[in-house]
This record gives sequence, C-alpha cells and structure tokens, in this order.
Amino acid sequence: MHHMTLAEIARGLADKQFSSEELTKVLLARIARLDPQLNSFISLTEELALNQAAAADARRAKGENGALLGAPIAHKDLFCTQGIRTSCGSKMLDNFKAPYDATVVAKLAAAGAVTLGKTNMDEFAMGSANESSYYGAVKNPWNLAHVPGGSSGGSAAAVAARLLPAATATDTGGSIRQPAAFTNLTGLKPTYGRVSRWGMIAYASSLDQGGPLARTAEDCAILLQGMAGFDPNDSTSIDEPVPDYSANLNGSLQGLRIGVPKEYFSAGLDPRIAELIHDSVKTLEKLGAVVKQISLPNMQHAIPAYYVIAPAEASSNLSRFDGVRFGHRCENPENLMDLYKRSRGEGFGVEVQRRIMVGAYALSAGYYDAYYLKAQKIRRLVKNDFMAAFNEVDVILGPTTPNPAWKLGAKDSDPVAAYLEDVYTITANLAGLPGLSMPAGFVDGLPVGVQLLAPYFQEGRLLNVAHQYQLHTDWHTRTPQGF
Repeated sequence: MHHMTLAEIARGLADKQFSSEELTKVLLARIARLDPQLNSFISLTEELALNQAAAADARRAKGENGALLGAPIAHKDLFCTQGIRTSCGSKMLDNFKAPYDATVVAKLAAAGAVTLGKTNMDEFAMGSANESSYYGAVKNPWNLAHVPGGSSGGSAAAVAARLLPAATATDTGGSIRQPAAFTNLTGLKPTYGRVSRWGMIAYASSLDQGGPLARTAEDCAILLQGMAGFDPNDSTSIDEPVPDYSANLNGSLQGLRIGVPKEYFSAGLDPRIAELIHDSVKTLEKLGAVVKQISLPNMQHAIPAYYVIAPAEASSNLSRFDGVRFGHRCENPENLMDLYKRSRGEGFGVEVQRRIMVGAYALSAGYYDAYYLKAQKIRRLVKNDFMAAFNEVDVILGPTTPNPAWKLGAKDSDPVAAYLEDVYTITANLAGLPGLSMPAGFVDGLPVGVQLLAPYFQEGRLLNVAHQYQLHTDWHTRTPQGF
C-alpha cells in the first residue's frame, strides 16, 4: 500500500479494496520503522490519524466520496494544528501547542484527509538543506549522507521514502521546488495569494506560499485542490475562483510555447544537469511544444535582492518571539532586557540569528534606502522581465537547482554557497509567480529536477505540462533503495 499514489489511494478507497484505517495503520508502522534513519518527522499524531481515518471510513460508508477522503498526509511543522506542537523546527517554539488550525489544515481536514504528523524543517523555514532544525538534520532517502533540500526537507524525505503519499510544504525562495528536485518528487509553489497563509507561521510575509509535495503532478493537483481558495482571514489571499486542477491534466501540449532563458545556462550550472534539462525539452517538443530562447536580464540581481528583502521581513516577523507571551523563556531573568536577550539568544539558532541581524541592519535608518528600497526596485524589474517573457511564451523551463544534493555539512562554513543554490527558484517568489519542479533524471545517483514557471494563477497549465511529461517518462516512478 505504501507505494500507492494519492490518486491510486482514492480509487482503492472508492472501490473498497481497503479502508482508510487499514492504510493509516500500515503507514504509521512504516514511519515508526524507517523514519529514525531519516528524521523526517518532528511529531507523530497517531491518535488523531486513527480517529480521522475512522471518521473518513464512516463518511464513505454513507456514500460520500472525494479524492482526499481518507487519504493520509502530513503537514510541515509551521502549519498551526490545534492542540498539537507546532515548533517551526525551533527551540523557540518547542513547547508551543497551537490553539487553532491553520486554514490549510482546516480545509484538508474538512476534505477528509488524515494527518499522520508534523514534518521536520529548517528552523523558521530559513535554509536550503534542512540542517538548521533544532531537531537535527533530515537525511535524503536517495543517499543518507546527503541533504534532502530545504526548508521543506522533512515533507520531501517522508514522501520520497514512501512513508506517505503526499505532504504540505511552503516555499519562500524555493523551499518546495528545491527539495522536490533533490528527492525525485513533484512540488508546486502556487501563485502568491492562491493558498491561505493564515495559521502558517511567517518567515517573509510577501514571499511565503504554501503548496503540495507529492510523487506526481496528478497528486499535486489533488492536494492543491484541497488547499487553494480565498480566505477572509488572510489579507493577502486573493479572491479568485479555484479551477478543477485535475480536469485539464490530459490536455494536449500541441502548440504550447516554452521559453528557455539563456541566463539559466551559465558557468554555475552543472553540465550534467544542463544535459538532462535539454533532454526534457526534447521530450516536450515531441509532444507538440514549441521551444524558443528568451532572456531574463535582471535574474543576476535576484539573489542579492532576495537576501535583503527576506531577512528584513524575517527580522520584523520574528520580533514577536520575545519570551513574554509564548515560546521559549530563559530561566531567572534579571530584568526585562535580560529576558529578551537571553530568551532570543537561547531560542533561535545560528542561521535564524544571522538573518535577523542582516534584516535589522537593512531596515535601519541609515541603510533603508541603500538596501531595502533598492532591493524592492530590483524585485519590480524581475517581475517586469517575466511579464515581457510571458508575452512571448506560455511556460518558462529550466533547471530547478544548479547542482544535485550536496553532502550533509558540506556548506556549513559557507552559508553564501548555500544561498546561491536558490538562484533559479527565488525569482518566482520575488514576482509571486507559480512554479513547479518535476523529476528529470539522475546525476551520480542523486535526483535532478526541471522547473516550470507560468503566469499568475496558471497552476493548471503547469500541472498539465508536468502530467504529460510524466506520462512519457518514468523518472518519477523511481524509488530510493531500501525504501
């Protein structure tokens, strides 16, 4: 059962081949047996899962149906879940039990999804390797000596290792797409505002977006269907009708215009990944797509702009964690200032402290215009590049990452080297565009992803292209040895 996709599970439940309760017990036992070597979960919710599974079976017995009814999933541990620890991978929130459900959690629960647990992540979603978690690094199931990508590495590792069919994740600068590429999964970052951020603990509010991680585009369509939609509780949520993402998966790619930016194939890209990307282009051409070279001239400025904007927003968002109302509090503070200093110093890890300091500096009176304001102007230029490109093409294609997954600890002494791994993904967050990564092959036994970008609210187009590609390739069906 653990090899079944979400779509296959939905059909199996509808045909009464097995019950949700039976499936849930199988997967919980598998997690207990295999996750110690991966460290992909922070919390397991066995009692909740079995109760939800029994409720889903009862709903099906009454004739109710639905793709997510009884389907087991997990949530990245920054989605608030009522009465369950929501840690954000940080010592700061190690003792925090959310008093309410995030909108994404509530919507998926209402659809009948079964929550198996909360997955590990980079602390406060800050990282590209899932090594900054207070609960320890997550291992890549394709090679346990390598990172699974971050910050949604726990969700990615768990799905890749067949511990469950799909999981929620979030993407601030590539944190869905990069782990998907590193673990041979399909991951989708929706348009900014498509999925509610209410109850999703913020890193950088203008960049964060929740989305699905699964093995196939078909499964991502099912999970996104349950997650997407307007939320009056979220001021950044956009009141735009949600289409049936599964309905157009089989649409023809005949005449689809695909743009390949020349800037993607610079000296920083592993030539073996470049070859796999060209192979994927050829496959799509055989399916009727028309490919042309385009240019994104301001891409070179995206990383410095992102690493001013994101830390600036983080320094503001994380100021609420002060040891007073909730979260970690130091012992025996001498006064209020000592409480603030020691609670934050003890509660936040090195990478989070680094980004808070960078952000506070960029927002300070003498440097706001020179750094933050200029970064926002670059952000607009990046968006303008995409708008010009989408006048010529329907989809933009390129590598998800410049290199395959690196070894655990390899970039610990050089955080900037890790930041540069986001070069292809952060532009979509700066512009608010939807982006998808899908499996495209292997380099040295490690998975490689190809990234697709589309105009606003065209998630369906991305899913259609990815699904057609997956019907004619088998990369996404490969399973890591031992799992």
